[in-house]
Amino acid sequence: IVKYKFIMKKTFAGLLAALSVLISCSSNETTTVVTPNARQLAWADAEMGVLIHFDMPVYQPDYNFRNWGTHPDASVFNPTELNTDQWLETAHKLGAKYAVLVAKHCSGFSLWPTEAHDYSIKQSPWKNGEGDIVADFIASCKKYNIKPGIYASTTANGYLYVDNPGVVQEGGPVSQEEYNKIVTQQLTELWSNYGELFEIWFDGGVLSKEQGGADVLSLVQKLQPNAIAFQGPYGHPNLVRWVGNEEGVAPYPCWSTADSTTNADGTRVINGLNGDPFAPFWCPGESDFTLRWNRSFQGGWFWTAGQDSMMFDIPELLTKYETSVGRNTNMLLGLVVNDKGLIPDADVLQIETLGKEIVRQYGTPLQQASGTGSEYILSFDKPTSINRVILQEDIAKGERVLKYSLKGKKNNEWIDLASGSCIGHKHIDRFEPQTLDAIKLVVDESKADPQIMNFSVFETI
Repeated sequence: IVKYKFIMKKTFAGLLAALSVLISCSSNETTTVVTPNARQLAWADAEMGVLIHFDMPVYQPDYNFRNWGTHPDASVFNPTELNTDQWLETAHKLGAKYAVLVAKHCSGFSLWPTEAHDYSIKQSPWKNGEGDIVADFIASCKKYNIKPGIYASTTANGYLYVDNPGVVQEGGPVSQEEYNKIVTQQLTELWSNYGELFEIWFDGGVLSKEQGGADVLSLVQKLQPNAIAFQGPYGHPNLVRWVGNEEGVAPYPCWSTADSTTNADGTRVINGLNGDPFAPFWCPGESDFTLRWNRSFQGGWFWTAGQDSMMFDIPELLTKYETSVGRNTNMLLGLVVNDKGLIPDADVLQIETLGKEIVRQYGTPLQQASGTGSEYILSFDKPTSINRVILQEDIAKGERVLKYSLKGKKNNEWIDLASGSCIGHKHIDRFEPQTLDAIKLVVDESKADPQIMNFSVFETI
């Protein structure tokens, strides 16, 4: 994928007063605990989603959108076997609870019959120009009970000579003002015609109205006020932040509260991505990564012929699950669609295998506990080999734990197993297998009474 993430100059601190009514807080004598709203809770509980890419590079692999005026003709886009049910069935096999469709990527070609310009499936031979992939995708989401999302980048458009962060380049066929109107019209179409969206994706952020861009903030507040927005317009209350890489590795700690969101070019780790346990805004991380190797075509985000074997193996993908979902972020797995309009069979098999492996390893705990307090002990009927623990706070009451330790009882002595800081919605600890009689969670430091929703242990497998 070609990513265009830039550093937002503003910080959430300047937004505190304007959004204070939208942030639910509870306080003790010394500390304010920020809590998510109902929409943000539902997003965290979803844990896993997919990001589906389908654009002109599938049909013209050498296309570079920055070579202005060289965009492929719409006539080359003809996915004769396209089946969005197959896409969403594949997502279901993973265990994904939401799916985000890239409705328009860098070429500017639009997967719905937009009225904003003449470069969409309406000008393609697919279904004689009468089709609507976005509508088909939404219908398939409903069929498989998967929450729908739309990638609605405004930052790049090869057809209109637009480059990051949404600026019309010299010689372009439209003015900046005309492009802003096109952005407004396209987002209005996407956000008005397909029902409520679970998440909207702004790859590369949004050029603000003050910086000369379209008034995206007012539009999203009017048309999709409940949607979670990845790198969305500054001022939207349901923002999600990037974790700094496309490898499924969230930084640790990765707090859900932050003073600001940070963005970069999608290929390097940058500073300021950990969040802050004492920050005023709930803005959790989302970890996007590809099923295919990062060194494969277009970073693994798009399909090309001859690369169906170029995928991460299951142990690698499971590790990415553990360093995304298991580090208090949501996991968003990139899926490719081939020139026929299908997710390749090899990818489907790998996704299904990953879904089964996640359930096998983390679906059935040996024991679990929950409650309020700073110490929890699980005892075993007989010495048992343990190598994994899941911890979850009741984030409806905020992220309260600041420091914790795990200890195992062995030969009547407590030994150290692991320690950490952020738990949040979910944290997974893996350690060398230990044969134990009991295991103990100790909250060493917290900013309010710990609310542990889940302390689960898993036998070594």
